[in-house]
Amino acid sequence: MSILEMCEAAGVCRAGYYRFLDPEKPAAADMDLRHQMHKVALQRTTYGSRRMAAELKARGWEVNRKRIQRLMREDNLLCVIKRKFVVATTDSRHRFKVYPNRAAEMILTGVDQLWVADITYIRLETEFVYLAVILDAFSRRVIGWALDQTLEAKLVLTALHRALADRRPPAGLVHHSDRGVQYACGQYTDLLKDRQITISMSRKGNPYDNAACESFMKTLKYEEVYRQEYRGIAEALTSIAEFIDRTYNQKRLHSALGYRPPEEFERVQASVA
Repeated sequence: MSILEMCEAAGVCRAGYYRFLDPEKPAAADMDLRHQMHKVALQRTTYGSRRMAAELKARGWEVNRKRIQRLMREDNLLCVIKRKFVVATTDSRHRFKVYPNRAAEMILTGVDQLWVADITYIRLETEFVYLAVILDAFSRRVIGWALDQTLEAKLVLTALHRALADRRPPAGLVHHSDRGVQYACGQYTDLLKDRQITISMSRKGNPYDNAACESFMKTLKYEEVYRQEYRGIAEALTSIAEFIDRTYNQKRLHSALGYRPPEEFERVQASVA
């Protein structure tokens, strides 16, 4: 069995296995480099070690491919895409279908008309983890989220399953995301289609198409993540859950919502509907 197969059979991640073999904390220089690598990985989800090394060199880092390959393996950044799928409409960074932007033309009048989704990474003491979120664009409420050590499709699928279980939206809902491979892959789009949800994706090179999610990620980083020093994923999970469920959704005031928190805004809207 390969190392990946053994890790999957044991229910552990490759990064944890390599840390077990070499339990010493990574050097600060490695952590800074890995911080940049995770930025690149979210922007260029199909990059292997050669392209990653070239991108980092272009950004001013003196690196060699073997070091990059080792760090990518430890942080689960290799082989994000396990198989190719050819369709008529393609994006420059993957071969899954890219859907038109439906969200830009919408005028929202209530909840469960438009959901927006995004991914960010979070730096822990000795590793990086990824957070996927889904917001209701009308109320700004986080309705589904997931935290994991991998960028593979299961991360966004977990967030979507949680949102669907919590909201049970009617047919006609629009789901909007960027063009990332996680959102374009067959597992994700098939689930949306099965639930009669219209798929919408941002225009190429236009980050403002997903402004609501970008705003939430900024709030999360400045009001929670940058104020903490998570020692591991379990600690990050507990703290981020508390922030999303108890602080952001229930207490944080939003000027766009008449200075109400998302849950209160939804209750008020339901009472006058």
